[in-house]
Amino acid sequence: MDAGTQMVVALIIGIIVLIFLILKTKVHAFLGLIIAACLIGLLGGMSADAIPASIIKGFGGTLGSIGIIIGFGVMMGEIFFVTGAAEKMALVFIKLFGRKHEHWAMALTGFIVSIPIFCDSGFVIISPVAKAISKKTGRSIIAIAGPLAAGLVITHSLVPPTPGPLGVAGTFGIDIGQFILLGILISIPMAIVATLYTQWLGDKIYQIPADNGEDWIRPEKRIADDSVEIKASRELPSGFNSFFPLVAPILLILAQNVIKALKVTGPAATVIGFLGAPIVAVGIGLLIALFILGHDLSRKDALDAMERGIKSAGIIILVTGAGGALGQILKDSGTGDYIAKQIAATPIPVIILPFIIATLVRFVQGSGTVAMITSAGICAPIVASAGGSPMLGAFAACIGSLFFSYFNDSYFWVVNNLMGFKDTKEQIRNWSLTSTVAWGVGFIELLILNFIM
Repeated sequence: MDAGTQMVVALIIGIIVLIFLILKTKVHAFLGLIIAACLIGLLGGMSADAIPASIIKGFGGTLGSIGIIIGFGVMMGEIFFVTGAAEKMALVFIKLFGRKHEHWAMALTGFIVSIPIFCDSGFVIISPVAKAISKKTGRSIIAIAGPLAAGLVITHSLVPPTPGPLGVAGTFGIDIGQFILLGILISIPMAIVATLYTQWLGDKIYQIPADNGEDWIRPEKRIADDSVEIKASRELPSGFNSFFPLVAPILLILAQNVIKALKVTGPAATVIGFLGAPIVAVGIGLLIALFILGHDLSRKDALDAMERGIKSAGIIILVTGAGGALGQILKDSGTGDYIAKQIAATPIPVIILPFIIATLVRFVQGSGTVAMITSAGICAPIVASAGGSPMLGAFAACIGSLFFSYFNDSYFWVVNNLMGFKDTKEQIRNWSLTSTVAWGVGFIELLILNFIM
């Protein structure tokens, strides 16, 4: 067996072992990634003493660029959660879009809210608003909550500082600011088409909340009342205070990228460059959220909220670092270079590889975050060696992670249970196909961008 074949076989064995460990044993994804990295290195021909150094280098190099941003982002998300800022955003958009357009308001709410908040938490927070709209207007819950769920998961999967895409960006070594801005643009068509699908499905499966607010009914006669007023469930912060902590860092990052693109110099450019660095901009957003949104929170409540965020981010940080370690093994062993050369000799775009791997891992083990980080760890060195776009390779991994959410994905159960669906076929139509629609649109966008770039 020649060296190239040996490396490919090692990679295949490593992936199979990784999937087996995650699915069939008590081994966590973090440990599974490290074990797979060691196995791929040993079987691929690396010396035993070089493997630990390679793992440490990949782990530290990945987290060095994005670990702090992940921490800031999840702490900000918890402040949004406890203060009601996310619910306020939903009500603002509902008022902005007007009656008969609540589905677009819900889609935009999910689209914005999931940038700092995990999609599971975001849906739990805002689904009561969607349920109230469905009950009062008589529109199917799918048509109202479906766009919310889609908007949440799309930006959760493509736009930092959500930990998954942030980890992918770090693994591919690309600019976080550019990744955020392009991620938002790529997410828009995906959210639009997914929303249109939920409107069509809402006509096929007409389900609304019962009068007691707990059960669900399916009346044969459909009566829509567009004159009702949707009210807040509690006292909420103002619209400005709710949006500002999220908008401010995005504007700072945008300003920094504009300054870079125009090659502006001088003191003002230096200040903007500093404030617009993602680590600084997200930190500023956290401070704004803490002192504007959290001014009514006690010191203990504020600290408890941020500590909950840090706890939820811990495992994401470890898995992200392990994905970087795996990628470093592939790079140092020469596996990435070898596979890149083989792909370069075919007409297949190299960015298809991270998309396919993320899709397969997602389908097999359920977690979109693990899928995209695993794919990034495997494919980043391959894409770089083949001369492909690291930016598109990163988005390919993120988009692939949206494929067919079903029983092994916690979000599948959150969405279906809070929307009152118990039948398996309807659960799949309601959410598995919605996520797959977004996945398909994203893949088309990916091919178009690859052709252009």
